Amino acid sequence: MAAVRDMLVIGLTGGIGTGKSEVARLLERLGAVVISADQLGHQAYTPHSEIWQEVVRGFGQDILQASGEIDRKKLGAIVFSDPARLEQLNRIMHPRMARMVSARIEQLRQAGTAVVVVEAALLFEAGWDSLVNEVWVTDAPEAIVVSRLKARNGLDQAEALKRVRSQMSRTERMERASVVVDNSTDLTTLERTLRSLWDNRVKGRIKQHNG
Repeated sequence: MAAVRDMLVIGLTGGIGTGKSEVARLLERLGAVVISADQLGHQAYTPHSEIWQEVVRGFGQDILQASGEIDRKKLGAIVFSDPARLEQLNRIMHPRMARMVSARIEQLRQAGTAVVVVEAALLFEAGWDSLVNEVWVTDAPEAIVVSRLKARNGLDQAEALKRVRSQMSRTERMERASVVVDNSTDLTTLERTLRSLWDNRVKGRIKQHNG
């Protein structure tokens, strides 16, 4: 699958606790249309859908809430504790989600959208970087990320570290990035960083694509 040529498609990824969602929100405010892989994942988990059936077959009825919806916290606890189970889930999700992302990009292209941001924690792992023109990676030191996870998610030190270290390494992400967005300080600094990137990198590309 080739990247869309007539609009700018940015892949946005980064480790847990590095601020992807906040960066996506700021880019949306600046004028981008955001495709959230997490939101698509919620849609994909609709009870009795194809993906729902495969996940329940693979992980059992115990991951279901009384409503029939998949309890993402229960599923997360299983897959983050066992790399083989995480790989099993990814084999179910990634190709189907890629089709959903690709279809949404095409809809936006047909609508004449100038800038699209595909926000996905597993952009590289799922191979979705082939769908975008460039990749922006949010980054913060491990100690800061662990502190955020403890405060935000109520995780203890060991669980927070397990979540962080179950993912692709910071080094590999940054090596594969077109842009690294530092989010180790405060929101004001992050906003300033994003505004500068938008003005100096994105606006020119929009003119190029529309020219």
